[in-house]
Amino acid sequence: MSMRKNSASGPPQHAAIQLEGVAHRYPDGVEALRGVDVDIRVGERVALAGPNGSGKSTLLRQLNGLLTPTAGRVTILGRPVSAKNLTHIRRQVGYVFQDADDQLFCPTVLEDVAFGPLHLGLPVEEVLGRVREALRLVGLSQFEPRVPQKLSAGEKSLVALASVLSYGADVLALDEPSAALDPRNRRRLMGILACLPQTQLIATHDLDLAWELCPRTVLLDQGRVVADGPTRVLLADRALLEKHGLELPLMLQGQNGTVTARREM
Repeated sequence: MSMRKNSASGPPQHAAIQLEGVAHRYPDGVEALRGVDVDIRVGERVALAGPNGSGKSTLLRQLNGLLTPTAGRVTILGRPVSAKNLTHIRRQVGYVFQDADDQLFCPTVLEDVAFGPLHLGLPVEEVLGRVREALRLVGLSQFEPRVPQKLSAGEKSLVALASVLSYGADVLALDEPSAALDPRNRRRLMGILACLPQTQLIATHDLDLAWELCPRTVLLDQGRVVADGPTRVLLADRALLEKHGLELPLMLQGQNGTVTARREM
């Protein structure tokens, strides 16, 4: 069965995600984003990389209205992220939190994964089918009766992903999805994401994951886009990465030479 009940509702010419001059200042005065312009096409899988404090999580939270830009505009499939559109936007954008404990709150895994589609008003039988398919996709088919709070950190992360897959969002915003995973579950996650048709924006420090999974990378630093281009060009540029507090992917470390990425410095 398809995990995407919602089809991409915007006309084909629309970007899946569009940020135009997006800035965000927190109440304490910290400027987390400073004039970010990014367009992501329908079906793209894009890594969002950068050092701690670069604005990655803040940017992701703009996509479904968890945060509101101080300036600029965010559009999802041709529809602005605004108060009047918020219910519709949150059905289109599935957000997976960095800490799964912020996302899982029901007594059982089944109830957590069913929460989204139930609140879409879907019939119970369809919801159960979606739950079982989502848990199958993440390799947790026998976990329906388990208590989420008693799972390992990696298992919680996979349940959080299943809870987003179950309601059929068109756009996935994933915040450090591999951070709590052991090598086996990391490989499983990568296999899952590689097969999903949804547009994906993946904030990650795991540059090997970005290298293997995402054809394109957007590099943030101090709230600005400092590079945007093909992953295997950008993440091979040792000088660029070191300038912005990052290191080459582990698979490239020890190799000589770099490739110059297209930059916006």
